[in-house]
Amino acid sequence: MALTSLLLFSLLSPALAWLPVEDWESGNVTTSGGALECVCSVFLPDSTFPADRVQHMQQFTTDLRLEVEIHMNKLVHYQSKMDIFLGELKDLTFRVALMESSPDKYIKLDFELLRTELREFEALVSQLKDHMNSSLPAFDNLYTEIHNMTLIVNQLETFDKNNLEVIRIEFAKLQRKLEQCLKEQDLINPDTSNCNHTGILSVSKPTVIQINAHLNPGYQYGGWGKDSKPVRGFESMHWYSAYSTPSVYEFYLYSSYDKLIQRSTFTHHSLPQGYDGTGNNYIVHGNTIYYQAANPLRMSKLNLTSSVFSHRRLTKANEKFTYTYSSKQYLDFSADEKGLWVMYTTEDSKGKIVISKIDEKSFGTENEWTTNAFKPLVGNAFMVCGVMYATRPGDVKTEEIYYSYNTETREEKHMSIPLQKFQEKFVNLHYNPTDQRLYMYNNGYYMSYHVKFNKK
Repeated sequence: MALTSLLLFSLLSPALAWLPVEDWESGNVTTSGGALECVCSVFLPDSTFPADRVQHMQQFTTDLRLEVEIHMNKLVHYQSKMDIFLGELKDLTFRVALMESSPDKYIKLDFELLRTELREFEALVSQLKDHMNSSLPAFDNLYTEIHNMTLIVNQLETFDKNNLEVIRIEFAKLQRKLEQCLKEQDLINPDTSNCNHTGILSVSKPTVIQINAHLNPGYQYGGWGKDSKPVRGFESMHWYSAYSTPSVYEFYLYSSYDKLIQRSTFTHHSLPQGYDGTGNNYIVHGNTIYYQAANPLRMSKLNLTSSVFSHRRLTKANEKFTYTYSSKQYLDFSADEKGLWVMYTTEDSKGKIVISKIDEKSFGTENEWTTNAFKPLVGNAFMVCGVMYATRPGDVKTEEIYYSYNTETREEKHMSIPLQKFQEKFVNLHYNPTDQRLYMYNNGYYMSYHVKFNKK
């Protein structure tokens, strides 16, 4: 009996382990015939082990794990989308900031344009006063008005864009007064149809326009100006080209002087490989850009209407001598009332400047004049009414027109006409017969001068 009870107990022990203590009843120990006998009362649950519940929990856990993985994948997908949206938001923020800043930049540009034109008016008044050799009260009044306008510009710059109309009205009044004075002295519309004078008498103080269109003083090699023989409809067109090295590969064109100041091009031309150039000798004449190409050295031109390129070798020209301030400027183009010219040196001239007249139709040269201007000592040279004028360095802020050569009479002269500079070095100086001005590219800045002729 004892063995049977023990076996029964061992078989039931796994099930008993699931019963709480309170389900156990107390046992009685009795004796029978001197032998010990153990009697135990055990309460068994109504059901067996809940295997179905365990299986259900396992399935639920599996489903829950799959659900979590799905949500995790969704989170990763949303995170990638959030990164994209964040990038787009940053870009949008930048664009909004740029749009918000544009009106201020536009206003600043307008005010700078007004300042520039006021400076130009002041230079014209100075020229008018010198021309009349007079100290009339009218000049003092103009100076006073220009000064007052400058003060108004400085004050209104802090206001909103609408206030520009106030200064434009006053500015127009001043412009009309000045134009009337200039018309009376034949200075606003100079006689550009003939050369009824004996040469340059003086040059006005420079008008410093602004730094180049790249807004970078590192662009020291370049030039700017107007078409010296404009086609109809493009009389106001201006051009600009500049580089950080003495190279030539693109030109910017502006429909007017105002657009040049605003750096608003209407087109630009890039020179293809094989047609690029070097030096700083380019000009625009007859809607055509003339510039110097290299390897081999030759004259080049680009027709701005047809976009056709042409080249012509100058067999006599060499690459041994250039101007004081300019690197690799071996061919120097110039235009005046008598046509198109090119200046260079040859083996025979031994560094002295040689002048040739260019036939625009054939793109060849005709005639040749050898001067006594030694090119390495010359700052730059230009042609006016068939006369070559050469400059040489004075001091840091002064250049001197010191020499002239007349291709008609073969007469040369020495003179001393001061030419003020804004910076010490300049690489492009040329004359434009349409407005009788000198255009200078002065160490990255646009500058211009009015030329006064001796009409005695």
